Amino acid sequence: MVQGNGLIWWTIGLPVIGAILQALLGRQLQGSSAGKRLLGFLAVLPIVFAFGIGASITQSLDPKSAAVVTSIPWIDLFGLNIPFELRIDTLSMTMVLIITGIGSLIHLYATGYMAEEPEYSRFFSYLNLFIAAMLMLVLGNNLLLLFFGWEGVGLCSYLLIGFWYKDLANAKAANKAFIVNRIGDWGLTLGLLMIASLMFLVKGAVPAGEERLLSYDIILPALPKVFAANPEYATIIGILLFIGACGKSAQFPLYIWLPDAMAGPTPVSALIHAATMVTSGVVLLNRMHVVYESSAVASMVVCCVGAFTALFAAVIAFGQTDIKKVLAYSTVSQLGFMFVACGAGAYWVGMYHVTTHAFFKALLFLGSGAVIHAMAHEQDMRHYGKLSKRIPITFMTMVIGWFAIAGVPGLSGFYSKEAVLGAALANQGLGTEAIQVSVISGWVCLFVALLTAFYMSRMMFLTFFGKEERWRSIEPAGNDHSDDDAHHSLDKNHEPHEVPFSMWSPLIVLAVLSAIGGYMMHKGEAFEHWLAASSSAPGSVANLHPEEIPLVTLSIAAAVSGLLLGALFYFKGLPAKEGWDLTKWAMFRRRAAEQFGYDAMLVDSAVEGGRSLAAGLDDTVDHGLFSGAGIGAGETAQRLGQMLRMAQSGAVRLYALVMLTGVLALIAWVIVVIQGGSK
Repeated sequence: MVQGNGLIWWTIGLPVIGAILQALLGRQLQGSSAGKRLLGFLAVLPIVFAFGIGASITQSLDPKSAAVVTSIPWIDLFGLNIPFELRIDTLSMTMVLIITGIGSLIHLYATGYMAEEPEYSRFFSYLNLFIAAMLMLVLGNNLLLLFFGWEGVGLCSYLLIGFWYKDLANAKAANKAFIVNRIGDWGLTLGLLMIASLMFLVKGAVPAGEERLLSYDIILPALPKVFAANPEYATIIGILLFIGACGKSAQFPLYIWLPDAMAGPTPVSALIHAATMVTSGVVLLNRMHVVYESSAVASMVVCCVGAFTALFAAVIAFGQTDIKKVLAYSTVSQLGFMFVACGAGAYWVGMYHVTTHAFFKALLFLGSGAVIHAMAHEQDMRHYGKLSKRIPITFMTMVIGWFAIAGVPGLSGFYSKEAVLGAALANQGLGTEAIQVSVISGWVCLFVALLTAFYMSRMMFLTFFGKEERWRSIEPAGNDHSDDDAHHSLDKNHEPHEVPFSMWSPLIVLAVLSAIGGYMMHKGEAFEHWLAASSSAPGSVANLHPEEIPLVTLSIAAAVSGLLLGALFYFKGLPAKEGWDLTKWAMFRRRAAEQFGYDAMLVDSAVEGGRSLAAGLDDTVDHGLFSGAGIGAGETAQRLGQMLRMAQSGAVRLYALVMLTGVLALIAWVIVVIQGGSK
C-alpha cells in the first residue's frame, strides 16, 4: 500500500463547497433568471472539476496497486485508530468517474429541467451533497467512512425524492425510501460490527501493533485467514451485508421504495437509478468479495435473489403506464443481473454492467424527462403517440438507449449483458450446488433479456410511434384512469416541442457512450484487466463463454425476439382487443396488490401486527393463565400486560432500541464463541 495523490480529497470537497454556496447564495440569487444561471453554473462546475481531478488521477493509476491518502487523525481510543483516509484503486476510481461524469451531465440537464422551480438553490444544494456522500461511500478506506457515506446517501435521497414535499405523494415516497433503506441498513450495520469484532478478537488476524483495524488494507487480507478457521462467519457476514445491499440496490423484497422514488424530479431519478445510489450494493459486494469467495451459501443467496428480482421486476414493468415507472422497474431488473454476476463469482462483470447501465439508463431517464417536458408534464404513455417527428433529438438518442438496454449487438448493453450470462453459465461457483444455482440463474437472465427488449419496445412504440397523437382525444382529468399518478395537464391544442440545449446536449453525450462505451471496455479485455487487482476476477472473458453453449447466438436471439414482439403488439399504438390492453394490465396489478398487499405487509403491518400480538398475549396471559390464581397473581399479570403494551406501542424508536439490544447480544455471543475457540 502506497501513499496516494492528495488531490483526491477535492473530489469530495468540491461538491461540498458547491452545496454550501447554493445554501448561502440561493435566497439572494434565485429570484432572477440571471441569478439562476449563476447558481446553475456554481452547481455544475464543482462536479465537472471533480470529474477532471478523478480522470487525472485515474490516468496515472497503476491497476495492480492501491494507494491510501490520509489527511488528519479522527478517532484514536483504546488501541483503535480510525483516520480520515481515502482509498485510490481501480474499483473506487471507476465509481468516481461514473458518479462525477454522469453526475455532471445530470446537473447540466437539471439547470434546464428545473429552470422554473422557485426553490432552485435548495435542489442543487441537495444534489451536490448527494454526490459528496456517494463519493465518500466509494472512496472511504475504512468501515466507518463507508457507513457515513452509506447513510449520507440515504439522507440525501430522502431530501431529493421528497423535494416537492408539499405534495403528499412525494412526502410519502420519501418516507418510504428512508424507512425501507433503514431495514437494509440494519443488516449492513450488523455485518460491519461482526467484521470489526473479528478484527479485534481473533488472534493473529492482523499484524502485531496495527491499530487501523477497520481499514480495508488491513481487513481484506485478514478475513480469508479468519474464515479458513471459522467458515460459518463468512456466511453470516455475507448474508448480512447482502441485506444492506438489497436495501440500497432495491432487490426483492426491499425493492418497493424505488418505483415510488419516481415522484421526485426526473434528474433525481436519473442520478439515483443510473449512476449512484442503487449501485452501492454492487460496489459493496465487490469491495468485500473476500467474504463471498469464502462462502458458497452466501454466493448462492446473492445469485438466487438477483435472478428472481430480475424476472419479477421485468414482469411488473409490462403493467406500467407511467413512462418513468417502466424505467424504474427496468432498473430493479438490471440490478438483478449485476447481483447474479457477483453471486457467480465474476465481480468485475457486475461492475461492467454497472458502468454500461449508467450510460444507457441515464440516457433513458433524461430522455423520458425530455418527453415529459415536451408533453406538459404528462407521464402517462397512453396520452403520447407519434412524437418521433415532434422531438427528433430526444427520439434519436432514446433509440440508442433502447437498443443498448435491449442488447442489440455492438451497443454497450450487449457486451455487459453477455458477460453476465456467460459468468452465470460458465460454472464459476464455489461448489456443486453453487454451480447449479449459477447456471439456473443464467438461464433465467437470458429469458429476462428477452423480456427487457419486449417491454422497452412497448415503451418506445407507445411513446414515439402509432397512428395518432393520442393527446388530441384526451379526456378531462378525473374522468378516466382515476388510479393513475400521471398529471393530466394536456389539452387537445398542445404542441410538443424539443427541449433546450442544456437538456439535449447531455443526451448526445450519453448516446455516444451508450453506443461505443461497452465496446471500448470489452476490446482487449480492457475492463477485466482494469478491475482484476481490486475486484477478484476468476478467469478471462474467454472463459465466460462456455463452448457448449452458443451464448452470442442466444443473446442476439433474445434481443431480436423481444424487439419483434414489441413491434408486433405495439407498433400501431394501443391494442384494441383484450389481453394486451394496458387497462387490463392495470387491473391485474390492482388485483395482485389486493391479494398480496405486499407494500402494506412490509411497511405497515409490522407495527400493527406487533400491537395485535401484544394485545393477544396480554389477553391470553391475563384471562387464561392467571385469572384463577388469586387477586395478587391477577394484578401481576395485568402489570405484565401493560408492560407488553408499552413494548408494542408502534414507536419506531422503541423498536430500534430492541433491535440494538439484539445486536449487542449477538456481538457478545460472537465474543464468547471466539474466545472459547481460541482457548
